[in-house]
Amino acid sequence: MKVTELVESFAKPIVEAHGCELWDVEYVREGSEYFLRLYLDKEGGVDIDDCEAVSRAVDPVLDEKDPIPGSYHFEVCSAGLERTLKRPGDFQRFLGSPVTVKLYRPRNGLKEIPCVLKGYADGSVTVEAGKETITFTKSEVALVRLRVEF
Repeated sequence: MKVTELVESFAKPIVEAHGCELWDVEYVREGSEYFLRLYLDKEGGVDIDDCEAVSRAVDPVLDEKDPIPGSYHFEVCSAGLERTLKRPGDFQRFLGSPVTVKLYRPRNGLKEIPCVLKGYADGSVTVEAGKETITFTKSEVALVRLRVEF
């Protein structure tokens, strides 16, 4: 089992007990340091008190279960307004929302396309950009994230 899956398995009930949803678990190397991050979501938004409460509740469990050999930094954050969509359920939840699709290779000279999410199936993302409907295959898409319009 991957570190992120293991951490999710014991952190999710703790996060939910604090009235939040566990949006994502990330374990990444940045420079010479490793970071374990929990991203939270909640109706009405996550605030610093939510992050602190979850951090204090999960930290001792991390010490007890010790899922990561070596040292790392533990952070609890809000998923944010411009969060990345990863799982099929994320895409279903935000159908009709403004998104930015980031591509591995430019299409019509663009690597980032502001659009509206119209569909998701088997890794392919369908969007509406202007009056054009475009479907990107999984192999074309680097990431899809929500886009805030002002």
